[in-house]
This record gives sequence, C-alpha cells and structure tokens, in this order.
Amino acid sequence: MKILLIYPYFLEERLNAEEIAAVPIGLYYIGAFLKERGHDIEILNWHNVDKESGLIEKALKHKRPDMIGLSVFHANRWGAVDIARIAKKLDPKVKVVFGGPGATFLWEHFLTHFPEIDFVVPGEGERSFAALVDAVGQGHPAAGIKGIAYRASAKPVRTEDPPPIENPDELPDPARYFTFEHVASSRGCPWNCTFCGSPRFWGRKVRFHSPAYFVDQLERLYRKGVTFFFFSDDTFALKEARVIEICRRIIEKGLNITWVAISRVENVSEDMFYWMRKAGCIQISYGIESGSEEIRALLNKNLDARQIRRAFALTQRYGILARAYFIYGCPRETDETIRETLDLIGEIRPLSIIFYILDIFPGTALYREFQERTGASDDIWLKKMEDIMYWETDPDLSREQVLAFGEKLRAGFYENLPRFAEALDLVGRVDLYPHHADFLSRLAMTFTHGDYAGIDAIPDKAKTASALHKHALRYHPEHRAFMGFGILMQQAGDYEGSVGVLLDGIRAHPRSEALHICLAISLMNLGRYREALDHLMRFPRSAQAAGLKETCHRALNAAGTPTATE
Repeated sequence: MKILLIYPYFLEERLNAEEIAAVPIGLYYIGAFLKERGHDIEILNWHNVDKESGLIEKALKHKRPDMIGLSVFHANRWGAVDIARIAKKLDPKVKVVFGGPGATFLWEHFLTHFPEIDFVVPGEGERSFAALVDAVGQGHPAAGIKGIAYRASAKPVRTEDPPPIENPDELPDPARYFTFEHVASSRGCPWNCTFCGSPRFWGRKVRFHSPAYFVDQLERLYRKGVTFFFFSDDTFALKEARVIEICRRIIEKGLNITWVAISRVENVSEDMFYWMRKAGCIQISYGIESGSEEIRALLNKNLDARQIRRAFALTQRYGILARAYFIYGCPRETDETIRETLDLIGEIRPLSIIFYILDIFPGTALYREFQERTGASDDIWLKKMEDIMYWETDPDLSREQVLAFGEKLRAGFYENLPRFAEALDLVGRVDLYPHHADFLSRLAMTFTHGDYAGIDAIPDKAKTASALHKHALRYHPEHRAFMGFGILMQQAGDYEGSVGVLLDGIRAHPRSEALHICLAISLMNLGRYREALDHLMRFPRSAQAAGLKETCHRALNAAGTPTATE
C-alpha cells in the first residue's frame, strides 16, 4: 500500500519555530516497521505548511495514497482535521488514521465529531497500525485488531489494548530508512507530574533500547551527515551505568557529535557528567517548574531544593549548559511564589531558561481535575484553540497578572545572566580542557550571534562574550574563541589588540581562512595593507578575500607602493 505519514501544522504560529519543527520520532518507527513489511512509505513534515497555498491538495493529488496516518498532538489537531478533509474530498476511498498523544486521549471525540477520520490508533502504534494496514489492504474487518478505535453502528468503539513492546530493540531501526536529529533511547517516564500526559500514554513504565542498538542508530545517522542530536527521552539519565555505556560506545566508534538531553535533578552524578561531556553532550534540560515548594507539590513535581542546586552546579562544572524549565500561572501562584522562583534562579544560576504558562491538556491529571471541577466535556475541543490556560479556569488569577509574572521572571533572568556566566567554575580535569574551551566559546557566541544577541534586556553582552572567550583560551586554543574574541575587539575599535589575538589564533590554526581574513581586516583598519595582502593572498579562490585584496591594491597604489601580482 501507498501510505503517507504526516506531521500536521499547528493552529498558532510560534516565536521559536524550532520548538515544533521536528517530526516525532514515533512516526519514523512506524514508517520503518511498515517499510519492512513491504509498504510504500513517505513521511511528510507539514508542521509549517500554509493550507491556503494549495500545497496540500497538490501533493495529495500527485502522491495518491491509499492511507494517510497523521501524528496528532493537541495543538496541531486542527491541522490534522484540515488535511483529512482535503484528502477525503480528493479521494473518498482513502483511509485516514489518527495517532499520537492528541488522538490517544481524544479518540472518542475525534470519531464522534469528524467523519473524515476512519480510525484512531491510541498509544504505542507500530504493531496495531501495521495490523490495521494489513486488514484494510486485504479487505478484512478491523474488529479483531488490538489497539485501535473505529466506528461500529455509527458509534465509536475501542478494542482491547495490546501488550506493550517490552523490548524496543525488536523494532527495526528507522535510521536505516530515514534521516532525523531527534532520537530516543527509551520510552516512558516513571514519574507522575500533573501537567504531563506521559504517565497515561506510556503507563509509567520505562522500556529501554540497549546501548548497542541506540549507538548503532546514532552511527547510521552520523554516516548520513547528522552531527547534532536531540536525545528526546523523558529522562535520559535514569540509569547511570547505561548512560555511561552509551557514552563509551559513542567515543569508541569515533562519532564526532554534539547532543542535548533531558534529565531529572536526582538522577545525575559526577561520573555520568564526565562521560556525557566526553561523548559530546553540550546541554541538559531539567524541569524545575517553580521555586515554590508548595507549587512543585501541587504539580506533583516533588524535587528537593538541595538536589536542584547540586545538579545545576555539577552540570555546569563539567562544561555542560544547564537549562531550566519553569512554569508560571500555576495554582496558588502569587507575587511571593514568583519571588521564590527568582530566588531559586539566583541560586542555581542557569545559563538558559524556558518559561511556560501552565496549560491544561487531555490525558493529564490537571485536565481530569478541571473536568471534575467544571463539568466540562471533551466537546470543549471543538473550539479552534490549541490549549486551555490554567489561569482561565482559576478565579484567583487573571490574564494581566499572569503576563506580569512572566515579564518579571524574564527580566530577572536576563538581568542576572551575565553574572551567572561570570560565576562559572569548571572542574580541573586536564582531559576536559578542550571541552571547557568549546563550552565557554559556544556560550560566548550566544551573546553576540545566538539566542541572546537580540535581547536588549541582557546587559553587557559584548563584555560578557569577551570574558568568556578569554576564559576559553586559558583552557585550550579553541578556534571559535580566537575568532569571536578578535571580532569583538574589532567592533570595539581595538584593532591592535585584535591583531594580537588573531595572530595567536593563526599560530594554533595556520590554515584557517576565517582567521587570516579576520586578521587582514584588522590590519587594513590600521593602514597595514601590505601585511593584510600577505594573509589574503593565501586564499586565491576565496570570494571574500578577493574583494579585500582589491581594496588593499587600491590603497597601496594610491600611496605609490608597488604590489606583487598573484
């Protein structure tokens, strides 16, 4: 069968599109599972498609699928419905299947209100979806398939759940067929946060790929040119020995990759950080949610403040950027609880924070409590909205108040960020010195060229970046640090200082075109055109160097100084 697996577009635009840009890893596993059964599979990332452009209709007309599987979250469910409607209009015989968290928790809602949807595959989908494909292809009834929902006598029904796939290594590696950056070495999370749907989706049991399977997957993707990865496990660091084995295998295979991961603060250790950093980890994200112990307890995020402080200190001591997730607009949120959050931020000194307003989604304990409190049914999702903000359901909170909380949190973080960067104290392990230099120079670049460059509320960005580059060079002659520091000196008008830094960089990296050209620019600003030409002439095929060489020749000719030809 010809099957399209589609990641639909969202209802609202995002300020940071990368938050929703990646196809969910589950779609690749389903694609690989079906490919190995001989089906014609294509995965389409339509997270940002413009439905008014006609692209959807044009693509479906061209591809003429027998079946369409849509990966549905709550925020992109209307995109999925739109695509289903277009597909059915073009070909009423095409079968439309919804899967993913949004479909899992609203399966009855979808089948009740949207005739365009033929089937829903709740939960873990590989085996159930494959069985459904076989049944549809052979014209057999779907009633005997475990793990699906459909209509019988015009009413939604759901079959018995299948047993979970106990050993995920039994699944074919999707890296054999597809290329992607978001990977996962496990399925599930043992905790039970009230705002998260993972406990119900996976059943609070974690199943692991073996280190060999996971690193082999990374290697296949690396051989295809992927060098940066998001380890998307709910908690990558659950088992210390397993994490270290994964890291050792990455190093043994010579995979020159960088990656980011997610963890809980109580699961990390110094030994783990050492191996993670050696294996290319550059960032770990921790869900802290609030500085208020009362609010953390209400969210069932029972973290000890001492564990939080320890995890952030150790993470950054090993040259790994510690990112914090905080949620505001929570039950019992006040100016005092926001102050507690700011106080905790000041103690743990994170170098990146993502602030979220508390949302209510189906499948969470928070949603169940909301329904019990208000009597609301799933029919509320017939409205064209992505989510329900908690504050909308709490008479003690208002929109203006919650927005003010967010402004206060961001302002407090941005104001203190340079101080957090300045306070970095890295572990004195000589074999980590090159990694320290890499970490510090990467962080410096965020202030001048990355996430923080355009944020006016952050003070002293150039000064902070310069200090970080200097700090990096005390550990190792890092190319990025020479380049960044040299450019910052140019921008400050200190061309003599820039020349010194860039000359040091060229001694360490004599073939670096970027360093030679940057040095030439500093020399030209000092009127030292002959010296600048000496550096530019090394790169006869460089378009950037060509324009600078022409400027040097004109300046030297105007001064009556002869120049050599190339």
